[in-house]
Amino acid sequence: MTTEHIAATAGGTQYSAERDRLAWVAPLVATVLLALLGPFAVALGGLSVMATDSCGPDDCSQALTTSLTWIYGILFYGGCFSFAALITAWALPWKRRWRALRVWSAVAVLVAPLAVLYLVFTLPAP
Repeated sequence: MTTEHIAATAGGTQYSAERDRLAWVAPLVATVLLALLGPFAVALGGLSVMATDSCGPDDCSQALTTSLTWIYGILFYGGCFSFAALITAWALPWKRRWRALRVWSAVAVLVAPLAVLYLVFTLPAP
């Protein structure tokens, strides 16, 4: 029983210590997509307040003001979250053991800009 346990541990350790040759792909794709989507989301999110021009700040629907609150909240807090996820995706050790977490971190980078763009394109009527 002891021999089998040592053999299983040794095989698992060898796999997790193996260097991942494609570790740079997911963070690079996330960086490029964030460089494209990030400024676009910030620009459209910043311009979304103009949706209140026809109704004024006091007479707009509750759905519109709630959407705008979500947009600006996601722009602020989501930007910090995206930056932290991007740093995590690049900083994780380049071992095969960390591949899944690196890919999920790279996917998490895009959540905030995509959420802002979704909310901007689906703003309710004033």
